[in-house]
Amino acid sequence: MQAIKRILVVIDPTQTEQLALNRAKLIAGVIESDLHLLVCEDRQDHTPMLEKLCAELKASGLNAGCSQAWHKNLTDTVVHVVASEGCGLVVKQHLPDSPLRKALLTPDDWKLLRYCPTPILLVKTTDTWMKGSVLAAVDVGNHDDQHHVLHDTIVSHAADIVEMINGDLHLVSAHPAPMMSASDPVYQLRENIAARYRDEVERYASQYSLEASGVHIDEGPADTLIPRIARQIGASVTVIGTVARKGIAGALIGNTAEVILDQLESDILVLKPQDSMAHLEQLLEK
Repeated sequence: MQAIKRILVVIDPTQTEQLALNRAKLIAGVIESDLHLLVCEDRQDHTPMLEKLCAELKASGLNAGCSQAWHKNLTDTVVHVVASEGCGLVVKQHLPDSPLRKALLTPDDWKLLRYCPTPILLVKTTDTWMKGSVLAAVDVGNHDDQHHVLHDTIVSHAADIVEMINGDLHLVSAHPAPMMSASDPVYQLRENIAARYRDEVERYASQYSLEASGVHIDEGPADTLIPRIARQIGASVTVIGTVARKGIAGALIGNTAEVILDQLESDILVLKPQDSMAHLEQLLEK
């Protein structure tokens, strides 16, 4: 995270407390990055509020700028400003949609996760991160290069946050149930599957000095296991990845980051593998 020089903070003028701004101030203060505050709206002028927030940030020793913009929808607006301001992280408060609205429309935060080319921190609580637990969620059973890059990025960012808040690092990975019909005999026995996953996690445990109590490998769907472990350890933030999908698959197939968004009680940092960034930017330019 030290490489992030500017953070985009999405300001919601309807909220009395700006949770996203509070989190962004913590991060910016530690990694010495600038902040850019953005209101995504074209109906009312919020310049006075933005200028007041910027003045308060500058008085506290942080570099900050602000703007109000609107490009068809929230996602396009954020993406345009990320590019124009050179931001390396987006911080936004997450407000859950109603089940009916989710059934009819794709939630804005889901769209943001799919199309924003930078990491996104979705803030859900006012709780402090300091000395808290950070949960890195990885799928070590997936061996393609793109996922390897993503896993390394997830654990690296989680370790950076742990150092920043003087916290504890935890790692979770869900493995499938045994299948007698599996072509690989490893996946026919539960004990063998768990052992395979523990072996895959070992390099992270060694590299980041993870204690055995900080490694959580269990059977079941990831979208069930990750929220359960996050609650169990009282995670302050959960770090997870998403591999962008395009076309019909992107529209119809959800991914774990989207599914667990409303289930998690912690803040959630969502990352993408670096080699998918250029492809996403090309899609957005079309």
